[in-house]
Amino acid sequence: MSSREKELKTLLSVTHQINAGLTIEEVLDYAYKTLHVIIPYDRIGFSLLEENDTVLRAHWSCSKAPVIKIGKGYLAPMKGSSLEKVLQTREPRILNDLEAYLKDHPQSKSTRDIVEEGMRSSLTCPLIPSRKPFGFLFFSSMESHKYQDAHVGLFREIAAQIALTLEKSRLYEQVIGFSDLKNRFLGIAAHDLRSPIAVIKGYADLFSEGLLGELTPDQKGPIHSISQHCDKMLSLIRDLLDVSAIEAGHLAMAPRETDLVAYLKKNAVDNRLLSKSKSIEFILEIPEDLPKIMMDPDRIDQVINNLITNAIKFSKPKSRIVLRAVPLENSIAISVTDQGPGIPPGEISKMFQYFGRTNVLPPPGEKSTGLGLAIAKRMVEAHGGKIGVESQPGQGSTFTFTLPLKPS
Repeated sequence: MSSREKELKTLLSVTHQINAGLTIEEVLDYAYKTLHVIIPYDRIGFSLLEENDTVLRAHWSCSKAPVIKIGKGYLAPMKGSSLEKVLQTREPRILNDLEAYLKDHPQSKSTRDIVEEGMRSSLTCPLIPSRKPFGFLFFSSMESHKYQDAHVGLFREIAAQIALTLEKSRLYEQVIGFSDLKNRFLGIAAHDLRSPIAVIKGYADLFSEGLLGELTPDQKGPIHSISQHCDKMLSLIRDLLDVSAIEAGHLAMAPRETDLVAYLKKNAVDNRLLSKSKSIEFILEIPEDLPKIMMDPDRIDQVINNLITNAIKFSKPKSRIVLRAVPLENSIAISVTDQGPGIPPGEISKMFQYFGRTNVLPPPGEKSTGLGLAIAKRMVEAHGGKIGVESQPGQGSTFTFTLPLKPS
C-alpha cells in the first residue's frame, strides 16, 4: 500500500470517529483526540465568521499550553488581515516560524497571543463545506517548521471533511436552539393566556350562581357553555405548560411517600362519578397490602385521570372500566382496562407521541388535544417507570404503567 493510500485510509478512519459527534464541541473534541495520527499539533482552535464575514470569533480551542490566550469569545476583524487573503485563495496557510512572522507583522495581535501561548508554527485551514466559507480550523505546534514538509493536499482534505461535519453540527445546534425558543414561546403564550381565560370563567361562574343578578332561562345555557369552554381551554393550557416544562427539562416533581391503597381508592371515588354520568361501570381491583411508594401524587393523578378519561371517552354506555394495581418484583403495575373499540396494531406507536392521533375516533362531542398520553409517558418516565398499551380492535384496550418501589 502506498503512503498516499495509507493517508487516505487513516483519514477515512479518523473522520468516521469525528462524525460520531453531534455538537460542535463533541466533533472538535474528537478531532483533537484523533487527528494527531495524520497531522502534528499541540493546539487546535476553531473560529466562526460572523457579522457578514467581517469578524472572526473563536468558539473552541484545546491546547497543551498551560495558558490559552485565544479562547472562546476572542474577536478579530477580518478586513485587512492575513486571514482575509486565506479566504480569497481558499488554500491552507502554513507559517513555519511564528516568531519571525511576528517580527515582520508586529501589529498582528492574534499572532502575538498565539506566540505567548508557546506556539512556534501554525497551519490554518479555511472551512468550506459547500460554496461559502464559514470559519477556520487552526493547528499549531510548539516546534518551529513543524509543517515544513507537510502535504498540503492532505490538509485540504482534512479541512473539507471536518467542514462538512461541523456544518452538520452547526445545523443540529440551530435546530436545538429553535426548539428551545419554541418551548419558551409556548410556555410564555400559555402562561399569558391562562389568566384572562380564568377571569372569563370566574365571571361566567358568578353569573351562573346568580351573584351578579338573576339570569333568564335563555341566558343560563350560554353562560354555562362559556364556563365549559373556559374549562376546556384551561385544560389545554395546562397541557401546553406541561409540554413546555418537559421539553425544557424543567418538569417540577414533588415526590413523597404515598399510601397507594388509600390513594387509588380516593381516585376511584372521583372517577366513578365521571363514569356514572355516562352509565359506565367503574371497578377498582387492588390488593389491600400494596406497599407505600415514593411518588408525586399530583403528577400520577394526571397520568391515571388521563387514562381513565380516555377510557370513558371511548367506551359505550353499559360497558365497564377496571382500574388495577399489581405488585411486581421491583415495581407496582397500575393499569386501566376498557371495553372500547380498541386500537389497530399499526397505530399503537402513535399513542404516546405529541398530537399523535389514530383512526379510532371518539364519539361525537368528545374532543382531545392529542397531548395527554404523551405527557403521561414523560411523567411516568420521570418517576423511573414505563408505560405501554395492549389492544386489539373490537376488544378494548389496557394501558399499563409501572412505578418503581425504590425511587430512581
